[in-house]
Parts: sequence; C-alpha cells; structure tokens
Amino acid sequence: MSYTQLAIVAVAIAVSFDMYLFNTQLLKRKVFWTSYAIIIGFQLLTNWWLTSRNIVMYSPDAIIGFRIAAAPVEDLLFGFALVLGVMSNWIRQDVSRRP
Repeated sequence: MSYTQLAIVAVAIAVSFDMYLFNTQLLKRKVFWTSYAIIIGFQLLTNWWLTSRNIVMYSPDAIIGFRIAAAPVEDLLFGFALVLGVMSNWIRQDVSRRP
C-alpha cells in the first residue's frame, strides 16, 4: 500500500470515528478548525524544513507528487488524521474531568 493510500485510509478512519463511532462531531465545530489552522502552520514549517534538507525523503512511487511547502500532500492528510483522531479521543474520554 502506498503512502497516498495509507493517508486517505487514515483520514477516512479519523472522520468515521469523529462523526459516527465516537460521535464527537469535531468537524462541525469552529473551535476545531481554528485549532487546526494553528497546527497546520507549524506542520507546514516542520515538513518544509525536514524535506527541503533531505532529512526526510519519499519514494516517488509512494506519493502522488503534489507538494505543499516542499512536503508531499500526503503528509497533510496524515497529519489531519492524527490531529482529528487524538482530539476526538480526548473528548470521548473527557480528559478535562479527570483528577
């Protein structure tokens, strides 16, 4: 399975968990998109730094080739899935109410 396929599957799983399994509905909340806007800026900066210096390299066969800030678009998809998954899980577990 290519990195592109894995990234798409990760997004589909995270969205399914958020919208249906955990029913946290983060994707419908303005606070999520505001938080994600902050996170994606740092993600793009970090991805640019790592990929433009060849610290992290990708096989051309594993990605579609479209890049944003020198990083494959798949990194943005995978990062989105990670952020959504973690935030959905935090809300599901109601971490704020734990001692």
